[in-house]
Parts: sequence; structure tokens; C-alpha cells
Amino acid sequence: MPLDRRTLLTAGATSAGFAAAAAVAGPRAQAEPVPPSVPVLEPDGSADQTAALQAAIDHAAERGAPLMLAPGIFRVGAIVLRPHSRLIGASGSSVLEFIGGATFLSAREAAGVSLEGLVIDGQGLGMDARLATGLIAIELCDGVRLSHLDVRRGLLNGIALMGCSGAVTDCTIRDVSQAGLFSLDARGLMVSHNTVSDCANNGIQIWRGEAGDDGSMITANRVERIATKGGGSGQNGNGINVFRAGGVTVSGNRITDCAYSAIRANAASNTQMVGNSCRKIGEVALYAEFAFSGALIASNLVEEAASGISITNFNEGGRLAVVSGNLVRGLFRREAEPVDKRGVGISVEADSVVSGNVIEGAPTAGIIAGWGAYLRDVAITGNLVRDAGVGILVSSDPAAGACLISQNMIANVRDGAIRSMDHGTPHGPDLASAAAVPPGRLSISGNLAV
Repeated sequence: MPLDRRTLLTAGATSAGFAAAAAVAGPRAQAEPVPPSVPVLEPDGSADQTAALQAAIDHAAERGAPLMLAPGIFRVGAIVLRPHSRLIGASGSSVLEFIGGATFLSAREAAGVSLEGLVIDGQGLGMDARLATGLIAIELCDGVRLSHLDVRRGLLNGIALMGCSGAVTDCTIRDVSQAGLFSLDARGLMVSHNTVSDCANNGIQIWRGEAGDDGSMITANRVERIATKGGGSGQNGNGINVFRAGGVTVSGNRITDCAYSAIRANAASNTQMVGNSCRKIGEVALYAEFAFSGALIASNLVEEAASGISITNFNEGGRLAVVSGNLVRGLFRREAEPVDKRGVGISVEADSVVSGNVIEGAPTAGIIAGWGAYLRDVAITGNLVRDAGVGILVSSDPAAGACLISQNMIANVRDGAIRSMDHGTPHGPDLASAAAVPPGRLSISGNLAV
């Protein structure tokens, strides 16, 4: 419809009529009341403002209003957030600088806590680990909202959430001695669009005290430079670590330079790892291990890792997976390791489908099926493996179960297209020829080796 003067006048009159009707329509038509304003708290960079800030937080919470912090440095110790406390900084230039104490920012059973636009600087000062688990430690709080924060220089976790629901979005978390973000027993948590870097042990941890459904969503984050200062064999050094937490979705993340895994799910059933980009990973990039049932690993890109994808520990109950549509390339062997050298594109053990993946540059093997007796009902179909030591290895243990290998293309391999193995060591003839396939539990057909 053309917009002329008559049309605009008519629209204006109509809008005025609606406004007048709303004005006389009574309480149902009235907007929700706006919380009373609270004066902006001004910083004093040289003084301890703990008491002043705590009093302002308490006063604002009582009135149901947000507390605005002016630009500058607020030097504070232990601060307790109240139910519905909302602290809003000035576009990242309002700095809460820790001066020491048992805790820094904490809340317990305080629904609706919200922090926005603040710099949370721990200054590398210690806290009482019995009372605090992070620079921001929030426990048993629903509706938590943490956004546009810069959380840095902490000797524990950056953000620690225990039994919480809500969202952590658009934050920067860096230079902490444990994990950037640690969640325990979440009740519906969204972690998205954050940058987590330079953490001593893990980037993002989603844990539960006991195995159970968690449902957290970890999406569109950047995680980089994650070390393993705490040591161990995989509990540290991961970009995103999921432990005992079922139903967690990890999607669309960019994860680089991790000592162990980009995404590691341990005893976590029904995990989804979809559409992630993983580069420069010291061990297995995408890992589902130990007692889990159900893993979907699809449409990820892995480059420069000791191994691409591993679905393992059938001996501990680890089973049931789909590995589909992934691009895995540029793998390496860890020759300094006495046993666990890796250099494998994809490895699976039980009740799994491996389909439609592209693997290039796997010095040990493109795909491995089983490990000793731990092989059951695996289908490997429609994959492309090129530039590998062996294209596909399958366990030859007499107690191993069935494996279907069909319609794969295998190119430029050095030690055979499809071979039997004993715990990673190839033996026997190339099984890509149908005549060489032993009868029984293996079905190998329609593969093209060039």
C-alpha cells in the first residue's frame, strides 16, 4: 500500500484511538509498573567499598530495582547477592576488583540474580576453597542471568554454578587456575556466545554428583588454550568436559589448543556433539567414554589432533552411538608416548553406526572397530578414508561381535584397505577382497580401494 499523507494521518488517528481506549480500559490494560530507580553507585579506586556496595545491593533488592555501577574501579572483598539482585555495569568499564577474603561474589537460594556489563577481576588472590568455588559462586538459584561479563585472574573457577538454572551469555572468562565455567547439578542451563581462554585445567565443565539427566545447552562458544596443570589422564585439559550429565547438547562451538580433548563426555548418556570446529587437540578431539548409553557425534570438523573421534569403554558399559557426517583431517601420532600413540580418525566399540564421514591424514588408521573382545554390532558404511596407514581395522578377537563394513571408499593407504587387528596391531591379508573375508561375524562388501 502506498504511504501518502492521508494514509499516515489515518494511521495516526487509529493509534491515538487505541491509546485512548487503553487509558480508560482499567487495570487490565495498564503496563507493568517500572521498578523505582536507584542512584548510580560511584567508584572510589583507592578505598575499600565492600560495605558501601553491599548496602547498595541490599537496598536495591528490597526495592526490586536494578543497581547501576558507574565506570571506574570498585575495590571490594566478599559480596553477597540477594534474591533478584541486578547489578549493571557501564559497558565493561565498571570493574569489581577483589581485595581479598574468603569469597568474592556469592549467592545462595537467591532466585533471579543478574550481573551484566561488569569486569570481575580476582587479581590472582586466594579464597577459602571450602566456602568459594569461583570468583562468582552461585548456589541453588533459579533464573540466573550472567551476561557481558569479563571474568579474569582467579585462583579457582571463573564462574561456579551449583544447582542453578538460567543462562551465561556473551561473557569473557580468562586466566583462571581451574575451569572457566563450572556447573554442578544444573536445573536447565544455557551457556552461549562466551569466550573462554587460558584456563589451567578445563574450559567449560558440566558435571553432576550422580549420573542423571542434565539438559544443559553449550552453544556457539569460543574455547581456546586449555592446559592440564592438575594432571591426570583426561579429567583435565578439555575445552568442554561433560561428566555424568545426561542429555547435554554441545553445538556450534569453536575449540582450539586443548591439552586433551575438545569435547569429552564421561559417563554422560545421550550427549550430542554437533557442528563443532576443533583444532590443535592433544589427545582425542571428540570423546564419549566409560558408562554411557547414547552419543550423537555429527557434522563436526576436526583438524590437528592425536585422534579424531572415539566411542569407547564397552567394558564399562559405553555403547550406542551415531558418528555421521564429520570431517576429520591432519591427525598425528604421539611417538613419545610409550603405548598410547593414537593417530586414528574414528574408533568405536559397541552398537554404533559410522556413516558418511571423511577422514584424511590418519597415520595409524582411518577407522578402528573394536578393541580385543570389546566389539558388538558396528556398521561402517559410506565413508571416505584417504591418506592413512590402514583404511579400516577390525578386531580379530574370537570373542568379538559382529561388524558390517560396506560401501566405503579407501584411497592412498600404506598398509592395506581393511585388515584384522589385535589391539591395534594389523595382521593377516587385506580383507577388501571378498575372497579373503573369514566367514561368520564379519560382512565386508562393496568397498572401493584405490
